[in-house]
This record gives sequence, C-alpha cells and structure tokens, in this order.
Amino acid sequence: MKYLVNRLGQSMVLLLIVSIVTFFLINLAPGGPASTMRMDASPEERQAMVEKLGLDQPVYIRYVDWLKDAFQGDLGVSFTSNEPVVQRIVERLPYTIELTIFTIFISIIVGIPFGVISAIKKGKVPDHIINFFSVIGLSIPAFWLGLMLILLFSINLGWLPSSGVGSRGVDFHFWGWVSHLIMPVLILTTTILPNIVRFTRSSMLEVISQNYIRTVRAKGGKESVVIYVHALRNALIPIISIIGVLIPRLLSGAVITEAIFGWTGIGTLIIEAARGRDYPLVMGVTVVITVVVILCNFIVDIIYSRVDPRVKNV
Repeated sequence: MKYLVNRLGQSMVLLLIVSIVTFFLINLAPGGPASTMRMDASPEERQAMVEKLGLDQPVYIRYVDWLKDAFQGDLGVSFTSNEPVVQRIVERLPYTIELTIFTIFISIIVGIPFGVISAIKKGKVPDHIINFFSVIGLSIPAFWLGLMLILLFSINLGWLPSSGVGSRGVDFHFWGWVSHLIMPVLILTTTILPNIVRFTRSSMLEVISQNYIRTVRAKGGKESVVIYVHALRNALIPIISIIGVLIPRLLSGAVITEAIFGWTGIGTLIIEAARGRDYPLVMGVTVVITVVVILCNFIVDIIYSRVDPRVKNV
C-alpha cells in the first residue's frame, strides 16, 4: 500500500508539472492566445477579447484561475466550436482508447509467446525469423505502411474501408466496426509488438540461465512447466514495466495513424486544435492525455506489485 501511495503522489506531482509547463508555453509563445484575434477587429472588439481570455492578467494569475476551474471539471471553451473542451474530449477519447486497448491486447497475446519461442530457440531458424520481422516492424515508418495498406486493401482489393470509425449506435454493424479497426490497429501494433517480443526474449534468456531453472530441470521437471510456470513468471516482471513505458509511445503514434485513416479520436483532435490555434483545447487534450498515461502506468504499477512482492517495500 505504501508503494502505491508513493506512486500516486508522484503521479499527481507529474500532472501538476505537465499542466504548468504546457500552460506557460502556450501563453508565453510568440503570438499566444492573442493571435486568435482578427486583424480587422475594432479596438472595442480587441478589448472585449482580451477581457474574455483574461489576457489583461499576469500569466500566473491566469494559470491559477485555470487550475481552479480544472479541479471543478471545467477545462474552458473551445475557440473554434464554442463547445466545452471537456465535451469535445469526451466525444473523441473513447475512439482512441478503443484503438489502444485492442493494440495492447494483440501485442501481448502475440508478442509474449513469440518472445518465449525466440528465447528457447536461440540461434535457430525460428529465432532468426522472429528477430527479422521484429526489426522490420521497428524500421518501417507507420505513415508509409498505412498508405500502402490503404492502397492494397482499400483501393486495389476493396476489402477494407480506407477511413472512418464505422457505424455506431442504433446503426451498429459488427463487421463494419471490425473492418474499420483492422488497419489502424495493425499499424499501431507494428510499433508495440516488436518491442514486447524483443524484451520478452531478452528477459527469458536471462531467467532461463539462472541456477534455480537448472535445479528444476535437474529434478526432472517437464520443459513446458519449467518454461511457462517457473521461468515466464519471473520474466514477466520487466515486461510489465516496459508495457507502461510503451503506452505514451502508443498514444503519440495514434496521432499519425488517426490522421491517415480518418479515425476521429484524440489524435485528430490534437491536429485540429493545433491548426486552429485552439489553445484551451490544446491545453485540455494535453492534460487529459497525461491523466490517461498516468492512470495506465498506475494500473501497471498495481500489477507489478502483485507479480513482484519486493516492490511493495520500495
């Protein structure tokens, strides 16, 4: 419990630091929120805009006001749509979470077994094949692979839709939903799966060389029991940690993937906010993504503490 409380406290400090840095960068950057004013605006309109945005106040006063509102669930109003920032984020966030969950799930159920196979077959043909495709997956740019998949499966073969999130709500159709998910999830998986495979392989190689594994084998334990019961459990400890590190990378990769496939998630919302200089929306999205990353890492910490009891005393 002490470990989790400490991690929670660190997470809150991190969230505060991110909000401070983001707010000050936005408000002190050249142009800043004042750049949203029209060049032909009258002095009265300019003054009204200054008062509305609070630009007549020092930046630290504006941050304190924003922080007070944020604690009450108010992240401001979008400049471009005049809708509450929270509402716009809530509309888009589930789509990105959907991609993230499927990507992590597929990467884990595929990556860990392949990493184990690569470790126990070290130096043999299966190991070389798995390593080869892992390097390929890490090397191919996501945007290029996405365009190639659209060209092949959407334009040439016509098997999969090239963009959109599929029908939802009362018009929900299972295959329509799955067909829109396949290519975006595949692209994101190529950024996560090779890392899990390689970390699983290195962790398993380290564990199976330990003396206690040799002892279990010497006592006549079945190889499957040695690998999947004794070795894999201890090898999972660093793998769980790396999954928490990969989550921010996955969310950053979602920006490119969502833009390519027209997936209306947080990634496309970030692009819209940046293009429109929608500063409240940029600030809100940054904070929400930070919260999601912190929450995911906190869940990873909980799992980590269950798998390895030693961290509870850290």
